[in-house]
Amino acid sequence: MSEFVPFLVLAYLIGSIPTAYWYGKAVHKVDIREMGSGNSGATNSLRVLGKKAGIIVLLIDIFKGLVVVWIARFAGFSLEDQFIIGIAAVIGHLLPVFAQFKGGKGIATSFGIIVGINPYGAIICVLVFVIIVKLSKYVSLGSLLGAFSFLIFSFFAYKDSSFIQLCCFLLFAILCFTHRQNIKRLANGVENKYPPK
Repeated sequence: MSEFVPFLVLAYLIGSIPTAYWYGKAVHKVDIREMGSGNSGATNSLRVLGKKAGIIVLLIDIFKGLVVVWIARFAGFSLEDQFIIGIAAVIGHLLPVFAQFKGGKGIATSFGIIVGINPYGAIICVLVFVIIVKLSKYVSLGSLLGAFSFLIFSFFAYKDSSFIQLCCFLLFAILCFTHRQNIKRLANGVENKYPPK
């Protein structure tokens, strides 16, 4: 356990890198958290700062999740421990110590974890995301259903590990919580669409 804790802290700190906030400040001289939806993530960066900003923020946030899994694997941790360390990075993204604990919603960093843990599962997530966004124009719905698809995938890919399934459920539950306002707007039919009309 004493060896495990430093990796949790490291993962949290890597996850805490506030990509959208720092990019907005450095390149556009704005606080992304005071614009658009107020979210410090790739989607709000895309809507407010443009496609280049959205892509840069997305890729870096994905890499945050991916790199902590790589570090954990290189250190010899089990797949179960890699999941836990990855979730610590997501917590860092949601509550970044470097940005007054005001972060994003965790989709990109969670996807990075999935890419590191199981690339085949990541492909399924992307396919579900693309199909849902294409049909509905709702990025939030595509993101949540993409995450849900990995939860379903886990019951087949990790049928012998209820702990990994639990980790996948926990990750999905966290994302549902961070998207609770989006879910309310989806239910009320007032969620923002992309591209906007």
